[in-house]
Amino acid sequence: MSLGLADLGPPAVAAAAAVLVAVAGGLATTTDTWYRRLRVPAWKPPDWAFGPVWAVIFALTATSAVLAWSGAADPVARGVLIAAFAVNGVLNIAWSVLFFRFRRPDWALAEVAALWLSIAVLVLVTGRISVAAGLMNLPYLAWVSVAACLNLRIVRLNAPFGEPA
Repeated sequence: MSLGLADLGPPAVAAAAAVLVAVAGGLATTTDTWYRRLRVPAWKPPDWAFGPVWAVIFALTATSAVLAWSGAADPVARGVLIAAFAVNGVLNIAWSVLFFRFRRPDWALAEVAALWLSIAVLVLVTGRISVAAGLMNLPYLAWVSVAACLNLRIVRLNAPFGEPA
């Protein structure tokens, strides 16, 4: 049994989308002098751990998307999947831009709530189609939960941010 081009479409699209979000977020992330001067809690994971963790999360999320897409026969359900993953991708990138490029951990803290909710939506919309697909998004939800707590501690340890009025 061989795979046709149509069979490769969803995995290729999911992989490309995951790479796009990962690259955009990575380009927005800078561990420059400003970042290194931030006070952080002792429990913060080491910087080297973030890349491997995100690689696993993106692989699981892309696989989840393929499983859900394959299990969704209804065009409306597929539209919901596309919308949920698109919103999540934008919010994922936006957090890095707010935190690292704008140097506004306080704004990123507000945004991470929307990111967290978008992941919860991914768990629900993919899980309705495939339990395995829904479960594959739980590590993402867990990691962003930790990131939200870390973001909160950074805000509390370093506020205020931005230019004085």
